[in-house]
Amino acid sequence: METGRASRTAWAVASRRAAHQVLDHPKVLNDPIAVPIVGPNFSADPVRHADPRARAFRAFMVARSRYAEDNLADAVLAGVDQYVVLGAGLDTFAYRNSFPQLHVFEVDFPSTQLWKREMLRAAKIAEPTNLTYVPLDFEHHTLREGLSQAGFDFNRPAFFSWLGVVPYLTRAAFRATIDMVAELPPNSGITFDFGLSADEMSPRLQAKAKALAARVGALGEPFILAFRSEQLENELRSAGFQRTEQLDALDLNQRYFSGRTDGLRLPDEGIGKLASAWV
Repeated sequence: METGRASRTAWAVASRRAAHQVLDHPKVLNDPIAVPIVGPNFSADPVRHADPRARAFRAFMVARSRYAEDNLADAVLAGVDQYVVLGAGLDTFAYRNSFPQLHVFEVDFPSTQLWKREMLRAAKIAEPTNLTYVPLDFEHHTLREGLSQAGFDFNRPAFFSWLGVVPYLTRAAFRATIDMVAELPPNSGITFDFGLSADEMSPRLQAKAKALAARVGALGEPFILAFRSEQLENELRSAGFQRTEQLDALDLNQRYFSGRTDGLRLPDEGIGKLASAWV
């Protein structure tokens, strides 16, 4: 992934979370850092962000972050004190972390992390002492090596979030990560999103997924990996996870968007799901 392209992708996702803070009430994800971190070029244009596709994308961005952070909160209650954000981009949790005992590790490409830290300095957002940046060049180092060098303790449980990454991976890269997490002590876990295989979609959704794949492919970031729901369950169980969960659009609407009067919600059919697995 090229430096500039990675930054544009991270900024685009972060701008949706920022728009949510300005345009949507009540908030699914309460994030006071979301607007400052994206910088002065951000504008919550209510007309542009009212487009149905833009609203659906925004709803998914905030729902997946909220879901990951809800699972993290449960993990902290169970004694977990390490949190790893894989492919952190402009994720803001570490800068609003309400758990003083929780140490956060942000893993990303070195160039993307340098850009993020420039954005933080420009916005005058302090870098907390319980945060460690893990700049990782995956061509030369494994995730295990990067975390080990950063001071991550493999003898203690940890929770991982892995948002917006899995569709771009090979199956081997996906397995390497879930296998590593599954080897951690009990109460460890991971939350991620994944794309559904075409044979689990209606013809209408297949066309929608094909169009999206063409757009991201044109940006040099092609989708590579997708799963049938049952196939993903088998992958997680074979890695050694004891408990798993998958949420589709209907589940997310029930959990995070029910009772709203502004119409913010996910389409009833989606081209992907959220998943979690616990050791």
